[in-house]
Amino acid sequence: MPDVIVVGAGPAGSAAACHLARSGLDVHVLEKSAFPREKVCGDGLTPRAVRELLDLGVDIDAPGWFRNRGLRLIAGDRLLELPWPSDGAYPPFGLTRTRHDFDEILARRAVAAGATLSQNTKVTAPLRDRTGRVTGVRTDAGDHRAPVVVAADGASSRLSVALGLHPRRDRPIGTAARRYYRSPRHDDPYLEAWLDLVPAGYGWVFGMGDGTCNVGVALLRTAHADYRRLLDDWLARTPPDWGFTEQNATSPLRGAALPMGYTRRPHYLPGLLLAGDSGGMINPSNGEGIAYALEAARIAAETITTALAAPTPGRRERILYTYPSAIRQANGRPFTLGRAFARAIENPRVMRAATRAGLGNPALMRFALKLLGNLADPSADRLAAALTRLAPAS
Repeated sequence: MPDVIVVGAGPAGSAAACHLARSGLDVHVLEKSAFPREKVCGDGLTPRAVRELLDLGVDIDAPGWFRNRGLRLIAGDRLLELPWPSDGAYPPFGLTRTRHDFDEILARRAVAAGATLSQNTKVTAPLRDRTGRVTGVRTDAGDHRAPVVVAADGASSRLSVALGLHPRRDRPIGTAARRYYRSPRHDDPYLEAWLDLVPAGYGWVFGMGDGTCNVGVALLRTAHADYRRLLDDWLARTPPDWGFTEQNATSPLRGAALPMGYTRRPHYLPGLLLAGDSGGMINPSNGEGIAYALEAARIAAETITTALAAPTPGRRERILYTYPSAIRQANGRPFTLGRAFARAIENPRVMRAATRAGLGNPALMRFALKLLGNLADPSADRLAAALTRLAPAS
């Protein structure tokens, strides 16, 4: 019997498995599909995510990774380029990589560390003992048992639903959709965000460095929206030489839910930890999820490793129960700020005023990037860190 079962080989699951296996634990990862596989994503990785990838030992200099310098914001006739912070807290660059093989790279890192990966293995239900504690999972091929289970099974999280954990109605669940296009802008060194599409939403153009761009829209607080029409209307306004036309499309338009601001809690039930989209670990201010999934995976692995080394079952359980507070301590306050920001920009007047004020004030926008993007270094960005501390933890 393994020490830990991880359900899902996305960023959260594979990263957790890698950290756990490095600690000497016997880890079994169950993935419902097979690699390579598609996932709907913007494919943009901030320096926060890059730091986690480096910690996992991912070779970001290998072919397929494309570096970017920062974020370009556009609204109407205003444009502002914001380089990523270079104060040492995070690497001074971001990355793009298609999810077609990004997840597999992480899964292979876990396997190289000693984890076992089972593909095409669909988890159908949790297994529980007489007390209700999760003791394993049921799959279409049989039962698997372990002292601890990590639910990294995505926004729908079959395991969480089976245990009665449903998304909270007071937390935003947005929508995102993306499509790939052949474009001369594929090697643009900035991630580009268009802020004037709708309130509480934006469009993006992320160069992949391979001849294509990932182009999409995100609606940060609208669960039901016609994202196809929104994308079509926006792209019709872009210059023809960018190539964002039907003839240059290399994929269909695909959409997905964005469970933001800890939409599903608690993040620990006896025997089960939630990580990534299953726990709604997406920043409401910008829709970023991979960095937070990787961070949660690391925190989950640290908690589990410490717990399984405890001398008694009672002590083990007390340690596992610290996981939700560790998650809140890491990102609860930035997520609270993000929810407030998303609510504020639902008002078109607020959005227009914020856009005019922000894009005309580079210093203000650099501060906002650090604050809302959770990229502030507490030792250097004292004001941003202070404002973050003032916000209640989610």
